[in-house]
Amino acid sequence: MQCLKTAFHSGVAPSDVSPLSEYKVIERHATRAIVVKGEKILLLYTRRYDDYSLPGGGIDKGEEVEEGLIRELKEETGALGICNIKPFARYDEYRPWHKSDGDFIHMISYCYECDVDEELGDTALESHEIKNGMKPLWINIYEAIAHNKEVMINSDKKGLSIERETYLLQQIVEKILCIDGDN
Repeated sequence: MQCLKTAFHSGVAPSDVSPLSEYKVIERHATRAIVVKGEKILLLYTRRYDDYSLPGGGIDKGEEVEEGLIRELKEETGALGICNIKPFARYDEYRPWHKSDGDFIHMISYCYECDVDEELGDTALESHEIKNGMKPLWINIYEAIAHNKEVMINSDKKGLSIERETYLLQQIVEKILCIDGDN
C-alpha cells in the first residue's frame, strides 16, 4: 500500500526513531474507513477536540486489516451493508508516547475506501469515545476540512490526530473526488 506521508509530531525527530536510537518505539497498526457519497463523507465528530476524523482504530492481535476496518466501522458508526472495500493509501506518524513501555509510538494507518448503507445502525463506542463526545455523521467534506483547519489555527485543545485527519481529507478530495485539494 502506498505511503502518502510520514509525519513527525512535535517532540519527535527522525533520528529519535532510527534503528540506532536509544529510544524505544512502539508500533501500532490501525485502519481508517473512507466512505464517500458525492461530497458527503461519513466522519466522527469528537466534542472534546471539536474535530472531524475518519472512522477507524487499532487492529486487534490476530485480526486481518480488513477485518479490523469492518469491526471499527461498525462499532464507531453503526455502519450497515459494508462492501466494495479497496485500498486507498497508508499514513505513518511518529508521536510522543506517554506510557512506561516506550518513548514514541509509530502509528501506521491503513486507509480503505468502502461503501455502506446511508442509514446507520447503533454504535458500540468505547467508554473513552463516549466520554469524549464522539458521534458519527454524514457531512460535506469541504465543511469538515474548513472546520478542522480553523481548529488547528485557533484552538489550544486540538487532538494529536487532527493534522493526520485533515491531510487525509484533503487527499480524498484530490484523489477520490479528483478535485484540486486547495479548499
